[in-house]
Amino acid sequence: MKFCRIDLHKTKYSKLDNWKIHSESIDEYNRIYKEYCSYKNFDSVMPIFNSQYLDPKVEMICYYDNYFVAWDMIKIHDEYNAEAIQFAWNYNNPDLKLGIESLKNACAIYKERGYKYLYLGEAAKYKQIDGYEELGKINV
Repeated sequence: MKFCRIDLHKTKYSKLDNWKIHSESIDEYNRIYKEYCSYKNFDSVMPIFNSQYLDPKVEMICYYDNYFVAWDMIKIHDEYNAEAIQFAWNYNNPDLKLGIESLKNACAIYKERGYKYLYLGEAAKYKQIDGYEELGKINV
C-alpha cells in the first residue's frame, strides 16, 4: 500500500464559495456520513466517533447547496502539515462534483494559510490532482 500527499506549492486552486468551517452539529455530520456510506454501498466502514468532530486539531469544512450537503474532516498536525481524514457527501446533486472540488478547495484553503502539504492517506488515481505525490520508503 502506498500513501500520498499534495504539495500545496505546486497547486493554483481557488476556494469555492459554498463552504464554512465548523458550522454544523454532530447530528448533521453523522447524517451526512450515513447518507454517504449508504450511497456508496460500502461493504464495511470505519465509524466516525463524535469525539473526532470535537478534536481541537480537527477542522470540519462544511459544504452547501442551499443546505448542508457535505463535509471534509481535516486534521492539523503542525504549522506545515494537514491531513484529509475523511470526506462525506450526500450526492443529492452530483453535478457539484464535490468529491474532487472539495479536495481542490482544501488545497486552496491550507495553501493560503501557509501549509506545505495536505496528506491524503492511501494513494488512489482519483486523488491525482496538481501537486500529487506518492510517498516512498524512508531512507535511513
